[in-house]
Amino acid sequence: MRILTGIQPSGDLHIGNYFGSIKPMIESLDKGDVFAFIANYHSMSSLFDGKRRSELTMQAATDFLALGMNPEKATFWVQSDVKEVLELYWILSAFTPMGLLERAHSYKDKTAKGISANHSLFSYPVLMAADILLFNSNIVPVGKDQIQHVEIARDIAIKFNNEYGDIFTLPEYQIDTNVQTVPGTDGQKMSKSYGNTVNIFGEEKKQLKVIKKIITDSVPMEEPKEYENCNVYNMARLFLNDVELVELQNRYKKGGEGHGHFKLYLADVIWDYFAPYREKRAYFDANQDEVKEILDFGASKAREVAQPLMEKIRSVTGVTYK
Repeated sequence: MRILTGIQPSGDLHIGNYFGSIKPMIESLDKGDVFAFIANYHSMSSLFDGKRRSELTMQAATDFLALGMNPEKATFWVQSDVKEVLELYWILSAFTPMGLLERAHSYKDKTAKGISANHSLFSYPVLMAADILLFNSNIVPVGKDQIQHVEIARDIAIKFNNEYGDIFTLPEYQIDTNVQTVPGTDGQKMSKSYGNTVNIFGEEKKQLKVIKKIITDSVPMEEPKEYENCNVYNMARLFLNDVELVELQNRYKKGGEGHGHFKLYLADVIWDYFAPYREKRAYFDANQDEVKEILDFGASKAREVAQPLMEKIRSVTGVTYK
């Protein structure tokens, strides 16, 4: 079973990214044939600074290696290093009805938020379909907002297969119902767009400053406090085992501590949890040539899968004529 996932290089990772997608992806390395790529072509739909994109691509690679991406267990590469995806993107465009793209929720949502409408943003689902179909992916883990894109990939694949035979594997999306929504500092879903994130990597003092801004109820220190709807508690519970969770609940019920104490506790918990990952990140940050070698190795593995399929596609579509 081949599992494929793509990660846009969009800047600093936060704990919502970690528990929502990165941790499940790392845990899947022992469960299937994992293909994971950094989607730098996709980032061109909204980011136009070339130097910044290059920096963010290396940052994303460094971060994911630090957080447990194992290049021996997975195929891990940068999207632009496997050019076949762009060739397939164009071929699939001929099998993509305009109405299919016009109904895409993501395009409507992004343009409604002020993102400039352009062809790359509009045809984003076709490139995503190429990403998925090029590697005969069986499972594509996605958030709810990306389900439609996997369905579009299936629709395009079916249309292509009806014309040329069973060329493409039809992918299935996967939603991890066990993954909880990670609350941000304001209680909403943690997201860069809301400006409510707690980053994984960075300076300890800056992280503490952010955590101190978490919105909490105003309750006298001596009184017991509710933990169920407390943003600090709901963030901390992601890091704690059952015993530690009960201990924290009892502290809330007992009283005698303010939310400021719980914020300091949360800061310590997060800092300690990511300590080994910071060490690995420092290593990869100091050895960027090794990171590039890992990405080159991953791209070579990805091309070994992509090229035979593209040869077949070129043949059935008549692009190969000699």
